Amino acid sequence: MNAALRLSLTSLRAHRRRFAGTFLAVFLGVAFLAGTLVMGDTLRASFDSMFGEATSGTDAVVRGADAITVPGEAQGVRRPVDTSLVGVVERVPGVAAAAPNIQGAGQLVGTDGRPVGGQGPPTLAGNWITDPRLNPYRLAEGRVPARSGEVVVNRGAAKKGGLKIGDTTTLRTPDPVRVTIVGLATFGGQDGMAQVTFTGMTRADAEKYLTAEPGRAASIQVRAGPGVSQRELVRRLAPVLPEGVEAITGQQSAQENDDMVSSQFLTLFTTFLLVFSGVALLVATFSIHNTFAIVVAQRTRENALLRALGAARGQVRAAALAEACAVAVAASAAGLVGGIGIAAGLQALFPAVGFPFPDGDLVIKTLSMALPLAVGVVVCLASALLPAVRAGRTAPLAALRETAVDHSGASRIRAAAGTLLGAAALAAALTGVLVTPSVWLAGLGALLALASFVVLGPVAATTAVRLLGAPLDRLRGVTGGLARRNALRSPKRTAATASALMIGVAVVSLFTVFGASLKATMDRTVSRSFAGDVAVSAPSFGAGGSGLSPRLAPALERLSEVDTAVGLGRGVAEVDGRGRALTVTDPAALARTFDLGTVTGSLRDLGSDGLALTRAEADRQGLHTGDTARLTFADGRTENFTVKAVYGQSELAGDYVITRAAWAPHRAQDSDRLIAVTFKHGVSADAGRAAVRTTAARYGNPQVQTRDAYAQSSAGGIDMMLTLVYALLALAVVIALLGIANTLTLALHERTRELGLLRAVGQTRAQLRAMVRWESVLVAAFGTAGGLGLGAFLGWVLVRASDGASDTAFAFALPFARLAVVALVGLAAGALAGVRPARRAARLDVLRAIGTE
Repeated sequence: MNAALRLSLTSLRAHRRRFAGTFLAVFLGVAFLAGTLVMGDTLRASFDSMFGEATSGTDAVVRGADAITVPGEAQGVRRPVDTSLVGVVERVPGVAAAAPNIQGAGQLVGTDGRPVGGQGPPTLAGNWITDPRLNPYRLAEGRVPARSGEVVVNRGAAKKGGLKIGDTTTLRTPDPVRVTIVGLATFGGQDGMAQVTFTGMTRADAEKYLTAEPGRAASIQVRAGPGVSQRELVRRLAPVLPEGVEAITGQQSAQENDDMVSSQFLTLFTTFLLVFSGVALLVATFSIHNTFAIVVAQRTRENALLRALGAARGQVRAAALAEACAVAVAASAAGLVGGIGIAAGLQALFPAVGFPFPDGDLVIKTLSMALPLAVGVVVCLASALLPAVRAGRTAPLAALRETAVDHSGASRIRAAAGTLLGAAALAAALTGVLVTPSVWLAGLGALLALASFVVLGPVAATTAVRLLGAPLDRLRGVTGGLARRNALRSPKRTAATASALMIGVAVVSLFTVFGASLKATMDRTVSRSFAGDVAVSAPSFGAGGSGLSPRLAPALERLSEVDTAVGLGRGVAEVDGRGRALTVTDPAALARTFDLGTVTGSLRDLGSDGLALTRAEADRQGLHTGDTARLTFADGRTENFTVKAVYGQSELAGDYVITRAAWAPHRAQDSDRLIAVTFKHGVSADAGRAAVRTTAARYGNPQVQTRDAYAQSSAGGIDMMLTLVYALLALAVVIALLGIANTLTLALHERTRELGLLRAVGQTRAQLRAMVRWESVLVAAFGTAGGLGLGAFLGWVLVRASDGASDTAFAFALPFARLAVVALVGLAAGALAGVRPARRAARLDVLRAIGTE
């Protein structure tokens, strides 16, 4: 074993260039994985510290005991507490101070007239708590609000909006309120809690603009006196609290907030990055395997001589694995250092792009270092295992032959296995899409399809390269013909080299097709459901934004140019024990502006106790027109509603509809998420939009868009997602490029004598470079074509499976222009990968090359 190790190390030193591509592939994959883990640990520790510091003075929180959670949302809506409880709490022995915490949505408008934040993270407003120990925000500059209209904002929001102390701006609550900034605050020592914005008002203003009526608060913050623990404080508070109200420790409240951030952002974010780390390492696996397979083939005579001198098969195999292990350990160790550098770079980069990465040192845990190191070593050794086994099987008589060059083709067994895998993939995917809608079954079909493509690669390589390279004979003459024949020499090698690029292109194509399908779905939804002329909306998605003023729709309907203006508000309630989102609107106007499909019953007489719901939801709940449904609202009250209408389509209208009269007794901070406007007959589109914009400007200046523009903006987040996906997948493409370049370099080493002879009979350096580059392009073209086909198929499977597993009707769309760009990028990648090997080949000394054995 010692001799095998010495032989491996000697071979590595003598041929270190052969493993440069392998080293870089492992390095990049491990660095990305380690950087993701370190960044996740750092963010979690930073948020833990931030929440701990911000809430360190709060020993107990009094709040509503039950939360109504709507499917798809992690944070529930709690019952408000009566502010009169503050006096009751303050009289409890051991309580040093108590203060109401009034919270709602409030979005600042920056100096450029645009809303600050709102693209996902919440935009909060509330009363400024005067007790500095109970207030999670700390006054950093200026003073606290003392009069109506004065506010304190977190420093991060002020920077983003270009605001400073003394500025007057608009706060959307959602009714526009003119406010003057008198102070800037920090949260846990930071400029803000991630991208969440906060505006602190006087208590009177908070009750006026953020609650339905005075005397309501989201919670009551409590500080304990000396010697009273948090648990003891909660125990003393429990007997004096009314039914439906509870007390929890400040530590528990901070942990819940921390968990909310972790579950909603950090876990999703790090999982997203880990998926792409996995894709990068999968691509690296093909590149590494190909490199070791070629190296073993090139060292056939060397291994045969070792066998002839008495080396056992296990020793030759161990020598090859020791070589792989040395590369794996060195590359993985370097990748750990690179990962720490990536995390440090992101820590510096995030604030520059508007995401305030919390200050503090990087948190480097043992697991975050051990896991990437282990993954890098395992991936490298697993990739080298089959070539090592092949090396151990080398017969001693092979020492008498020429250096082996891999000319192997595809076996019948491979063709049969690949065909069976393809059939199984098709069966699983079609069953999960058409027979029994199942994302998991469709996912199994996708994995089997990927395996089928990899197995069938060498079978398809010969035919594919011939077809793809056919134009080269006419366009590039002899040079093109030689490039095509070189790519056809070893179908296995060509397929293995192209597989790395194929996976990267397939994932890019998958997300491209799925993103285009989501946009087509949104466009179809708006076109089919929305019959209005313009849409008025707040520019936000997710939890952000403050919505639209409920007074805007009636103001628009009073315009002489407008026929109907219907606002769609949002409420929540438990329907027969299950949390559901409610659409709060005028049902009669809704039916005139939105296509609701077939309606059973009547939408005109819902009144204050009527309910309308979709056919799918009615079937799910077992409800029919005339039946009674029990609705429990966030304020704790339960009322019986009569099902008076069942309609066919939900989409923009939602699954449940009630009137504003029914919602009014239970509302907190009322707002609309969308207003649909229909113009009177004869009013031009330009005149109608101008009138709507003029009125909307008085209500916070929300967006006024045509139906098509609204559909495009609603899908705007999809383009942001795709941009991030493309940026992350660039790593996989880079690793695939390294694999192509490394394979070409090693293949040219095999053909050194042949290249010398070509130069000797008159081939110029330029022709030789072109031959190598076109060979690289053909390999990339094969991988790109396979990746496009696989990605389009997987995209179709994902769209159809999502369609069957949800109430939303998904539309499948193939974005030919974007896929063409992906194809061009793949071909350009192949040309780029061939540049360096082509230059090295052209620099060969002709006489030495001819004399090479």
